[in-house]
Amino acid sequence: MKVHEKIRFMRESKEWSQEEMAAKLNMSVSGYSKIERGETKGYIPKLEQIAKEFDMELMDLLSFGERHILINENSNHGCNVIGSSPELVFENQKLHLILVHKDETIEHLRQDIARLTDMLELYKKATA
Repeated sequence: MKVHEKIRFMRESKEWSQEEMAAKLNMSVSGYSKIERGETKGYIPKLEQIAKEFDMELMDLLSFGERHILINENSNHGCNVIGSSPELVFENQKLHLILVHKDETIEHLRQDIARLTDMLELYKKATA
């Protein structure tokens, strides 16, 4: 079952109309209906908001009706996760984001060091 199908199923199980759901999410009805039809890619903040309206965690919504979860990311911090625990998948995604943030921070610090080194050289030349 795809995410947009899960969202529709959950809304219908709560006996909410698309209008009610759109109002809860502070969206237009046409914008929300595009999510349910799979015409709009769900961004994490919007999916988190939808899951909250269903009184569930995002990972529970994403894994709803699934028996096994497989994540295979091709990046600097690639990972393979096979299992059925939404908590494990969520923790893995959280750790991945922490690693990405660490790499970004290191790159910013390298740029700062380069700028400070240049400034020090200019200062040395000016005072010599």
